[in-house]
Amino acid sequence: MFEMFELNLFENWDFPRVLPVGAILFDLLFILMAISIEAYCFNSRLNFDKKTSIFYAISINLFSSVIGWVVFFLIQPVLPIQLKSELINFVFFNSLKSSNTQSLVILAAFIIFFGTFIVKVLLLRGFTFLLNENLGKKSEDNTPNQERQKWRYLSRNKFISNRLVSTMLIANSLSYSAITLVLLFRMK
Repeated sequence: MFEMFELNLFENWDFPRVLPVGAILFDLLFILMAISIEAYCFNSRLNFDKKTSIFYAISINLFSSVIGWVVFFLIQPVLPIQLKSELINFVFFNSLKSSNTQSLVILAAFIIFFGTFIVKVLLLRGFTFLLNENLGKKSEDNTPNQERQKWRYLSRNKFISNRLVSTMLIANSLSYSAITLVLLFRMK
């Protein structure tokens, strides 16, 4: 049965005749810019070492980019014909024809920014939780001193969580600002 599904799935599959090489290269440029800016923010604000900062920045940006492309390819088929035409025109020729589409692009940019911010915060919290060194260690019997340490740890963890969110907001804002500047230079 699996073989039948596989044959039907890839039966009419063919490589595209036209690849948007410019869009692919600009996406790669944007990812590299975001990695460098966000790694610097993690290093300076969260006091991660450089190797850890770069690892987190690479992981977060690659995962969020893949999630973004998956969402794009899921949403794209349900768009109206006019929006599909404008999208293809923008990707291949870097121009928008309709003024109505330009307002939708601005709305989409805000949605993409906050969606990416939420995804990146969740990924960063998940990575810091999974890569915590004390995760696998068992705690011993709780004494009053250990209870105080537990409360200190929880309050410190809440402070780190707030600092993590604010750092991610700053890093995401800086990387999106740099990407916007590159897009503005590209338009001229």
